[in-house]
Amino acid sequence: MHAAYYEQNGPAQQVLQLGEVATPRPGPGEVRVKLATSGVNPSDVKARSGATRKIGYPRVIPHSDGAGEIDMVGEGVSAARIGERVWLWNAQWLRAFGTCAEYVALASEQAVLLPASTSFEAGACLGIPAMTAYHAVAVSGAGPGDTVLIAGGAGGVGHYAVQFAKAAGATVIATISSPEKADLARAAGADHAVNYKNENVGDRVMAITKKKGVDAIIELDFAANAKLIPGVLRPRGQVVIYGTGPLTPEVPQMFLLRNAITLKYIYVYELDNRERAAAISAISHSLGASKLINTIGMTLPLADVVTAHEAVEAGKVLGNVVLNVG
Repeated sequence: MHAAYYEQNGPAQQVLQLGEVATPRPGPGEVRVKLATSGVNPSDVKARSGATRKIGYPRVIPHSDGAGEIDMVGEGVSAARIGERVWLWNAQWLRAFGTCAEYVALASEQAVLLPASTSFEAGACLGIPAMTAYHAVAVSGAGPGDTVLIAGGAGGVGHYAVQFAKAAGATVIATISSPEKADLARAAGADHAVNYKNENVGDRVMAITKKKGVDAIIELDFAANAKLIPGVLRPRGQVVIYGTGPLTPEVPQMFLLRNAITLKYIYVYELDNRERAAAISAISHSLGASKLINTIGMTLPLADVVTAHEAVEAGKVLGNVVLNVG
């Protein structure tokens, strides 16, 4: 089969290769998926660069997210699954071979039914972005009467988090960095969009909440934004953290201590069975009801995998980056 892969960490142009590799066959409890699309996430490019972890295999086919059709099943899996349209999660987590190829074999439960009304491009955005977003909102406990501040409300995770928080009944304030991103966040359901580049986030949040502060923050970069917490969060509020940059954060320790602030870190790759099932159920329900907005910012062929990785690293694409691999 045709695939993209790397055999050492480094810049995309230097290490990503295209070539023929062995086509996998499903083992016991596994399915094989003929992939149509592969999602490119920040964690994929960081893993390839070596920023988050060093390569642990002789060869890595990257990407955890993707979508396609089951074309073969292993022992113990019903043949009735053959032909199912599915989206995938954790395809390359703690494994050498992910979705940046024509086929992938993985545990049957990691291939989730994709409604006929949902495109394969959208299906490639669900494993990391949508699952992280749902779990973050669930952990925050956001509901009717609560106000949630979502950092990066137009980003891959933030855009879904806005939708799940609104579905839970919360008032949503999203931080954004451009008018275009403000429009995207509002289209997802954000009640307020605050441009952190030309507005004082604390002043805006306090004006919106009548000086009460928000009940929870859903944070994509704790290192960059920890210092903002005292200006936006109410006493006994909480911060749900799903990402952070490389810098050591300036944490306002006395504010956190005196106000009994809770910091909760989440890691989508290591959800337990109950957490994973809840996220999958919520995503499936939203897809089935055609209530989940999936924003594809760039779609490229497999041959342009380097361009895709560089686009994600640059962070300038509005929406998710997807490769057509089928």
